Amino acid sequence: VRNSRDRLYPVAIMKLNIAYPVTGANKMIDITDPKILSIFMDKRMSSEVAIDALGEEFTGYVAKIGGGNDKQGFPMKQGVLVPGRVRLLLKEGSSCYRTRKDGERRRKSVRGCIVASDISALSLIASLRN
Repeated sequence: VRNSRDRLYPVAIMKLNIAYPVTGANKMIDITDPKILSIFMDKRMSSEVAIDALGEEFTGYVAKIGGGNDKQGFPMKQGVLVPGRVRLLLKEGSSCYRTRKDGERRRKSVRGCIVASDISALSLIASLRN
């Protein structure tokens, strides 16, 4: 994007991976418009959002936020109620970590479950509005 003095400014891009489990279809959309991205901001994982703003194709649909990754690739973790990144001590059976030995625990960086502007990919599960 260029301004009046021809300087380049970065545009926030978020990839939306939309799954429709009824038919098994998946669709990936790159969104750069901040107005469209604002419908997802400050929402938590597993909250439902009307996705009519994405276009005529999605009118009448509601999407549940399933997860996502930030720009550095750290995954979102359900139950961590912050919009940024935290370091958690994870053990066997917890999401975002796979143990290599019995009883192993490790401190790993994960994202909170609140959608913020530094998310690069967001997974959505679409369903028809009731």
